[in-house]
Parts: sequence; C-alpha cells; structure tokens
Amino acid sequence: MRKPIVAGNWKMNLTIAESRQLVSELIPGLESIEGVEKVICPPATDLLAVAALLEGTDIKLGAQNMYWEMSGAYTGEISPPMVAEYCQYVIIGHSERRKYFGETDETVSLKIQAALAHDITPIVCVGETLEEYEANQTASVVARQVRDGFAGIIDQIEAGFVPFVIAYEPVWAIGTGRASTRENASAVISKVIRKTLAEMFGQEIAEEVRVLYGGSVKGDNAAEFFDDPQIDGGLVGGASLKSSDFIAITQAAIP
Repeated sequence: MRKPIVAGNWKMNLTIAESRQLVSELIPGLESIEGVEKVICPPATDLLAVAALLEGTDIKLGAQNMYWEMSGAYTGEISPPMVAEYCQYVIIGHSERRKYFGETDETVSLKIQAALAHDITPIVCVGETLEEYEANQTASVVARQVRDGFAGIIDQIEAGFVPFVIAYEPVWAIGTGRASTRENASAVISKVIRKTLAEMFGQEIAEEVRVLYGGSVKGDNAAEFFDDPQIDGGLVGGASLKSSDFIAITQAAIP
C-alpha cells in the first residue's frame, strides 16, 4: 500500500519569526497523525530555522526549488548539497517556476537527476494550463511532462523503491479556488500519469509511485480527493499557511 503524503508549499511567504510561530502551532497536531508522511516546504531563508524546530519530530522538510549544478557562478540559486544539509524533499517543476522563471521539461529533468544523486526525494509537479485544458490537451501535455522529466533516470529506478513523488496540479486550479473534480484528477492520474510511467518503467513501478493532487486543496474538499485510491495525498498551497487548515487536510489523508 502506498503511504500517503501531505506537503505544504508556503511559496514566498513568512519571515523566520512567522515561520517559527506557524511550525510551533503545527507540530502538536501533525505529530499526532499516524500513517501519513508530513512535509513542510518553507522559503529557502526559513529552512535552517524550521529544520531546528522539526528536529526530533517525524515531520519532514522540503525546499521549494533547487539548481542542478553542485556549485559555481549561479547567483541566487541553491545547490543539491545545500538542500541536502537540511531537507529530505524538494519541489521540482512547480507551474509557477515554469510560468515565471522559464522552467522547462529539460531543466526539470536535470533537477530530478541532481536530487536523486543526493538522496533528496523530488516532488515533481505536472499539470496543464487553462488554455490547454479547454483545448482538450491535458493528456498530451501531462504525458509529455512525465516522459521528458523522467527520461534521464529510466535505468536508475527499480521496483520496490521508487525515490520520487509526482504532484498533479492543474495550473488552472492553483490559487484560484477552482479545484478540479475528484473524477477528473483520478482519471488524469490513472490514465495519463501512471500509464506513461508504466510505458517508461513498467507497470509494477507505475503502481508504486505516489501521486498527489494539488490545486486549491482545502479542509472541506481534501477528504473527497484523498478517498480516491489513485490519489496519495496532496501538495497544499495557501491552506498550508494556516495551522488548523493544514492539520485538517493531513488528517483527511489518514488511510
């Protein structure tokens, strides 16, 4: 059985002081939840402070982005060794990175390879824009993102241990309050994402990969999504900034 994951993407929010306050509110509630992998992904400036607070808990830490080179003249970037000092996870290919910062399937692939080389679990985001959705291009776009993103690691993945997570995030549902339906998300995961993974890695591995849903996940709709056998948890944006909301969403993922 795939262990569900709920990851909170704080995006560009919270100072160190604010992050300490939120984490202090989250820890008691999250630690009481068993059977769910819990991940917090604060801004890079908050990682050290949050890591200190999470020490000794079962809550994991994730970065929101990472460059693929080990070091060098890449002003403003953080490298895999830097991320690995504090984090167990890293978000790769989020639609906001693709839209605002020129992220491509090729750079996503390079980052996935770099993360795995440093024992960091990538949470790889895929999803279609509103224009692509309305043009019935969801399947072709998402399949391409999966195929091109994971092309560089085909020979590295073996059944029994799949060191990556995928988050299906329809771009038109991120931060808009307009969530996809459970049926639509489940169909994309099963008929596009897992189908493409099976073609690349084999059916056994495709069934082992944990696939999350992201896109306006809230306390009042999380259970509906998480009850679907294809959906293994959520990548949560705005709701992860409120302790009561994020705890409620995580509770909804209990198997």
